[in-house]
Amino acid sequence: MKALYRSRRLSRWALLIFVAGSAYACEDFLAANPQGSLDEGTLANRHGVEGNLIATYRMLDHAGWGATGSAASNWVWGSVTSDDAHKGSEASDQPAITDIEMYVWGTGAAEDYLNDRWRHSFEAIVRANATIKLLNKVDSLYPDEISQADKDGIRGEALFLRAHYYFEAWRIFGSLPYLTEEDTTFYKSNVGVDVVGNILSDLDEAITLLAASSAARGESEATPRNGEVGRATAWTARAYKGKVQVYAEEYSAAVTTLENVRDNGPYDLEPNFYQVWSGFSEYQNGAETILAYQAHLGEPSGYNANYGEHLNFPHSGSPFGCCGFHQPTQNLVNFFAVDADGLPMALTDPAWNDREDNLDATASATMRLDPRLDWTVGRDGVPYKDWGHHEPSWIRSAAFGGPYSPKKNIFEDASAAAVHTGWCSSTHLSSMNMHIFRYADMLLLLAEAYVEEGRLEDARAIVNEIRARAGQAAQGCALPPDEGRATTLVTLYPQCAGDARIAVPLDDPSIAWADYEVGLYPAAGWDQSFATEAVRYERRLELAMEGERFFDLRRWRTAEQVLNDYIAAEQVRRPYLAASATFSARHALFPIPAIQIELSRLADLETGAQKDVLVQNPGW
Repeated sequence: MKALYRSRRLSRWALLIFVAGSAYACEDFLAANPQGSLDEGTLANRHGVEGNLIATYRMLDHAGWGATGSAASNWVWGSVTSDDAHKGSEASDQPAITDIEMYVWGTGAAEDYLNDRWRHSFEAIVRANATIKLLNKVDSLYPDEISQADKDGIRGEALFLRAHYYFEAWRIFGSLPYLTEEDTTFYKSNVGVDVVGNILSDLDEAITLLAASSAARGESEATPRNGEVGRATAWTARAYKGKVQVYAEEYSAAVTTLENVRDNGPYDLEPNFYQVWSGFSEYQNGAETILAYQAHLGEPSGYNANYGEHLNFPHSGSPFGCCGFHQPTQNLVNFFAVDADGLPMALTDPAWNDREDNLDATASATMRLDPRLDWTVGRDGVPYKDWGHHEPSWIRSAAFGGPYSPKKNIFEDASAAAVHTGWCSSTHLSSMNMHIFRYADMLLLLAEAYVEEGRLEDARAIVNEIRARAGQAAQGCALPPDEGRATTLVTLYPQCAGDARIAVPLDDPSIAWADYEVGLYPAAGWDQSFATEAVRYERRLELAMEGERFFDLRRWRTAEQVLNDYIAAEQVRRPYLAASATFSARHALFPIPAIQIELSRLADLETGAQKDVLVQNPGW
């Protein structure tokens, strides 16, 4: 779906939402219609409402303005801030992300990124509210213009999106003003606001409306409106509600919600892990997709493609040519080592993180590894999907960011997913969708809730289901379509001649770069403590580099210990990390951008005293 319409009121809201610095007293000036703009009267019809809703969906990914910190994958806030990833590239490029990685969040550079993330969140929320307001206006003026089924569907989708955008902003900033379509002022306090309660209320209403819309259309609740797979359904909202409940530590309620989705909803695991992240059209919007950014090829600048990932490709010596960001850490690579039973070494071996650098194909040829490593990380000598084998020349600055490349966001050469417009047009932007919430994530949240509720065997069954799927396929030779790269690969691995298979069985004789093994957890020893760790470790293995890790560590209240231990070890490998701040209580939330607090300032009409409407998070 593509943004087609944007109302004059929507543009005005974006200015007022603590962004442009205009005082509320300027309302009369801002009420004048800009030349060439569309006003609500022009958009007060079905097409205008639907266009506003599509513009709201558009904000699921970086929208072509501001920092890349608004990517659908949350890679800046959820991966680079964790033990999963470095900023990567080189020191002089996007240094603001280095500050974010090192927990130095009070610098001017970090402030710019935080401000762009705040602006993006509230622009998205404003669009959702504008859609509902415009729908209400059309319903009042022309009650027969839009069918009741579509009214319910539009309102339900807009409420779901508002809940999603608030949830993402809450995970980052915590303390937020909650704006609805009924607000007439944007100067609302963030003090004492039950953000999670409001999110859950929006989701409950969205579920009711989306279910009613499906019933009125005579369709299954799993069928999105207009048959457009990117739209939210009642099941999308139910699954998302369960995620929010886990974050809110409402475990009993989360079990009820998520069991319903698992047992009665339309979702399932993909047959093998490779199919989850792929540019091939047959794997897009599969059974595992709950919510994804629907990347699109048609916009000339490429902004409707997966633009939020445009920096996250191997650099100069690679087929991609730029830019080397979002590089996996040595800590993450080491985490995929398994023991003789195919279970994570990190659970039982204190030396699991001892390898210091560059686990290339030669070093790992006889090592037991979880096959998800090579669907997640580009390693030297290992085929990189079907682009040929990863090489040292693909790294921009190994001394700075390490020797590894991201891989999940990379489309296949043979997938015909390249956009061929905009930034690095032939090799970066693509129609490959970006998962925001997928079924494996949901199942592991259910497993976590089971552990908290003492249902340990139910949790073990889920973890083993996830692990069994991980054991279905490993990275194969994937002979590249490009003749030169194919020749280079076959020179290194003669057994790969003629073998274009990207995914192969774990014991396939073509594999010469690892000994892939995935074991299942036995019942013996599966007590509360072990189950807690196993579920958490499985989330890291399954969701690595997907922007979830940092938020998991914070909600488990283990971030301080895990991340300080990580920095202590990783700074030996990446010396710049020695300048990192100690992770402490104040890092429980990112700081609210200072400019937003200043813009929220109001003067008392009687005394002239100024007061900040927004209040900064503790410690900042």
